[in-house]
Amino acid sequence: MPSAPAGTLYRGHEGMWSWVAHRVTGVLIFFFLLVHVLDTSLVRVSPEAYNDVIGTYKNPIMGLGEAGLVAAIVFHAFNGIRIILVDFWAKGPKYQKRMLWIALALWVVAMAGFLPRQLMNVFGGN
Repeated sequence: MPSAPAGTLYRGHEGMWSWVAHRVTGVLIFFFLLVHVLDTSLVRVSPEAYNDVIGTYKNPIMGLGEAGLVAAIVFHAFNGIRIILVDFWAKGPKYQKRMLWIALALWVVAMAGFLPRQLMNVFGGN
């Protein structure tokens, strides 16, 4: 099998994975917002149905889902700022890999501040 000319195949380094993660988190956030609008609209149709649906959300699986949602939103936000800098800052492309690592570090710090409290609420009561 002949090899491809150098520089024509993308090898999947940080840039590709940040692109994939940005798209995946964006889709997850979109579907959350869709479900959120639909379940919130139930309050106009039937307050009892709304209360029933909201009651089903009060379990550990949904609590972990909320943690995942926050993780997706925070990553999407930090990576979005990085993308803006890459697009609009003249030196952005040169520093895009470094900015990705900075965005990931900020994500870890933000999640480290959020997750303990969320997990206490989910598994330990209030």
